[in-house]
Amino acid sequence: MRTSLSRTLPAGIAILIATMMVLITTKVRADEKLKGIACRSVHLAYPAPVAVSFYNEITIEKSAPGTYFMVCGWGKGYFGIQELANGKKLVLFSVWDPGNQDDPKTVKEEVQVKTLHKGEGVRVGRFGGEGTGGQSFFDYDWKIGETYRFLVTAKAVEKRSEYSGYFYIPEKKEWRHLVTFSTPTGGDLLKGDYSFVEDFKRDKVSTTHTRRARFGNGWVETVDGKWQPITRAKFTADANPVTNIDAGLDNDHFFLATGGEIENNTVPLRSFMEIEARTDRKPPEDLPKRRD
Repeated sequence: MRTSLSRTLPAGIAILIATMMVLITTKVRADEKLKGIACRSVHLAYPAPVAVSFYNEITIEKSAPGTYFMVCGWGKGYFGIQELANGKKLVLFSVWDPGNQDDPKTVKEEVQVKTLHKGEGVRVGRFGGEGTGGQSFFDYDWKIGETYRFLVTAKAVEKRSEYSGYFYIPEKKEWRHLVTFSTPTGGDLLKGDYSFVEDFKRDKVSTTHTRRARFGNGWVETVDGKWQPITRAKFTADANPVTNIDAGLDNDHFFLATGGEIENNTVPLRSFMEIEARTDRKPPEDLPKRRD
C-alpha cells in the first residue's frame, strides 16, 4: 500500500495476514531482520462460523505514533484505528482486489474494488504495494481509555461481495456508515475473523514504546440471521523473534500487548483463550441494519 499516506500504514499488511494465518496452525522461522527495528505484531484469531455481520469493540490503553489497532479483520479486508507517525489519528477500512498483484494500474477495471457508498468526511482511494484494492480514511481523534465500536457487514451479489464499514461515534451517540466496497469474491461473506496490534513506524525507537488494547463483546451474525458471541481467540504473532509481547483475558475481554517493557507472562504464544459463556449476553440492540 505505497500511497503517500500508506507509507505510514502497516508495512506489508497482506504479508502480515498471510503470516498470521500460517501461525494459527504452525510455527514460522524467525525473521531476524525485524529484531530491534519494530515491535512484534500480535494477533487474535477468532474461531467463528461464516457470517454476514462482524461486530467488535476496542479500548486502547497504551499507544504510540505509528500504531495500527485493527479491530475487525476478515479474509478480504480489515477495519480499525490508527495513530500515524505524526500523531494524527484516523479510522481505516480497506478491501482487496482479487489476485496477488502489487501495482493497482495493472488491475482490470472489471475486477477492481468499487465504491458503492462514501460517508460524509470519508476519503477513498486505491492502494498498491502489498496487494491492491480500495481504502478509506475517516479522520477521528480517538482517545485512550474510550471504548470504540466497529461493525462490518457483508452481502453477496452475483460473483461479488459488498462489504460495509460502520463506526460508532460515542460523543455523538450515533453510528456512521463510512463506506461500502464491492469486490469480486465469488460470493464470499465474512470468514477468518481476527484482530491485531502492529507497530508500523519501525524506526528502532518505536520498539521502546508499549502498545496495549482490550478487544471484546464480539459478535457474528450467521447466514441464518442468528447472532453468536465470540468467546474464543488464539494468540499469534509475526516472525519477529522478540519476546516482549503478551495476550490474555481481562474482565471478559481479550487483550494484546507488544513493545517496551511487556513480558509474555500471561498465556503462551499460540494458546487459545476462552471467555466464560454467559446466557445473559446479547448483541447490542442499536446495530445498523444490513443493506438488503
